[in-house]
Amino acid sequence: MVIAVYPGSFDPATYGHLDIIQRASVSFDQVIVGVLHNSAKSPLFSVEERVNILEKATKDIPNVKIKPFDGLSVNFARENRAQVIVRGLRAVTDFEYELQMAQTNRVLAPDVDTVFLTTSLEYAYLSSTIMKEVARYRGDLSKFAPPEIVEAVRAKLY
Repeated sequence: MVIAVYPGSFDPATYGHLDIIQRASVSFDQVIVGVLHNSAKSPLFSVEERVNILEKATKDIPNVKIKPFDGLSVNFARENRAQVIVRGLRAVTDFEYELQMAQTNRVLAPDVDTVFLTTSLEYAYLSSTIMKEVARYRGDLSKFAPPEIVEAVRAKLY
């Protein structure tokens, strides 16, 4: 059984994140979405809220689990017996950082590979930061995330 982890902050999750989760779920036997608790950031949602939101958004994908984590992605992968870390790439600007992280992870955990999935073109512009910025000015979020996530963002900000 090939287990993959897809780590990130998901604050909030977008259609781009969900696209990567869905596509990874087809390629791997199990996908564990790791919701990072990053003490260096001030997230809009708590880790528990992000886990709950993602559980609702992925409820129809049977081989996906959502778990909180803290620390290094490679340690999270090993704790979950994952052989693969999934990372999404939106643009060339993402690649340099992601490649450096993948190489670092490979040094730390030679038994864990990183697989890059390019974001579907329709979501290539989209990020959690953009979604939060549009939300702060009460813009239309319907093209950025499913209704349950949009409602959670609105409830948090308005």
